Amino acid sequence: MASKGFFTKSFLLYHRILHRNLSIGKLYRRTLSAKLPRYPSQSTSPPSFDDISNKTLVIDMDEWLLKSNSIFPYFMLVALEGGGYLRGLLLLFSYLFLYFFASEELMLKVMVMFSFCGMKVDGFRLDRAVLPKYFLENVGLEGFEVLKKGLKEAKGVVCVSRRVPRVMVDGFLRDYMGVKEIMGREIGMKYGFFSGVLMDWNEDKLAQKMEDVGGDVMAFGSCFGKYSQQLPFTEIYTTTEQEKKNWNTLPQDMYPNPLVFHDGRLAFTPTPMATLAMFVYLPLGIVLSVLRSLIFGLLPYRLSIPLSSLTGSRSYLVGQPPQYKTGTNRAGGQLFVCNHRTLLDPIAISAGLNRPVTAVTYSLSRLSEIISPIQTARLTRNKEEDRRRMSTLLARGDLVVCPEGTTCREKFLLRFSPLFAELTDKVVPVALNTRVDMFYGTSTSIFKFMDPFYFLMNPRPEYWVEFLEKVPTEGRSIDVANGIQRKIGEALGFELTVLTRKDKYMMLAGNEGIVKA
Repeated sequence: MASKGFFTKSFLLYHRILHRNLSIGKLYRRTLSAKLPRYPSQSTSPPSFDDISNKTLVIDMDEWLLKSNSIFPYFMLVALEGGGYLRGLLLLFSYLFLYFFASEELMLKVMVMFSFCGMKVDGFRLDRAVLPKYFLENVGLEGFEVLKKGLKEAKGVVCVSRRVPRVMVDGFLRDYMGVKEIMGREIGMKYGFFSGVLMDWNEDKLAQKMEDVGGDVMAFGSCFGKYSQQLPFTEIYTTTEQEKKNWNTLPQDMYPNPLVFHDGRLAFTPTPMATLAMFVYLPLGIVLSVLRSLIFGLLPYRLSIPLSSLTGSRSYLVGQPPQYKTGTNRAGGQLFVCNHRTLLDPIAISAGLNRPVTAVTYSLSRLSEIISPIQTARLTRNKEEDRRRMSTLLARGDLVVCPEGTTCREKFLLRFSPLFAELTDKVVPVALNTRVDMFYGTSTSIFKFMDPFYFLMNPRPEYWVEFLEKVPTEGRSIDVANGIQRKIGEALGFELTVLTRKDKYMMLAGNEGIVKA
């Protein structure tokens, strides 16, 4: 009975302390809101500015530019993509534990420690290769309008990230938002590795930066209210998380720079609950991936397609495959030209045709060649040698070519290499599209042999295959290639680009696409 009374009193005391802290927090927020000019929640346009040509805008990225204040997903992306699943699992457990007991600052330092400790500084590219996609999907249109106007008309713009370290936001703000002046908290480094120690925020450095830029200073973010005495702010605008829920998400067609390339395995935003669900599903996903691989590798298409659908995999055939007898084409076989979504593209075309084909590729791992259910052949990047090899293969039967040379996840088509147009008098364009819900089946990692397994690990992976009308290859090969790129783009609703494989790998991986294993 004494024990029961002790626990009852302890619970009541804890409840009073919690209630008191929450009340103080609400009072503080009300007081802060009363002192600062508020961003009107009923408005969908940015605050009205007069002439700002002589003003400097200081924008808090966390509190003004992004709709959601949650920063856990970005640290989980760093942990998983830069360190692996074990590091991500440790970060998840530590976050779920500390969420109920630790302060925000302590949680932030723990997340930095688990995400960065021991990671190499040289070659860190997650801020450009992985994180921008998730930051862009979280940008609020109303907050972005302020940044856009400032970049266009103001004397200067300084973006501040008080919680997310600068090394995580630098690539996103520079490459996609067009911001040149960026300030954020730093992470300690030693012997070429991140120590995982988060440095303190430096108000003096921000004050010096604003002094260097000059002009009257307009601040956007409630965090600047506490520094209004130390920093030369003339105006401060603030908003709340509740108000930001009514903001619109920045549309893709309004991105200052389009998101064409991005890397990483996760196809969802890794919130705590979504990440936990992924780890629970992962063992089943591995089993499904192996099972689906065996089904496609060992069984004929008339059996493998319906059986794979029982596991959740879906395939859609749009249009009718060309009907002809092999050998009627003067080249011997039929040349199929497709856009490149995953390494499984030629297999999807082979399944749509219900007959075997040969696929050519510029870089494919030895393991992928061994386990492939269709014949594959390597190209050398020597034009004359590649023409000879492709002509030989085409004389023997059907051939699939992906002239983009590399995969693209977004709704863009890269430049088509024109060599295929010199091999035969007619080609069959094939428009391909995929859908994934958990893992991307493409990567710039050197271990690309895992790409098909990741695609098949999704709960419901989907493939669309559309055979288009045959196209003659008369005229210049480059014009034929551009015409087929346009034809496939129109069928898919994709935008055409002149970007190449080299552009992709130099941006995402810092190399020209080296494949090992």
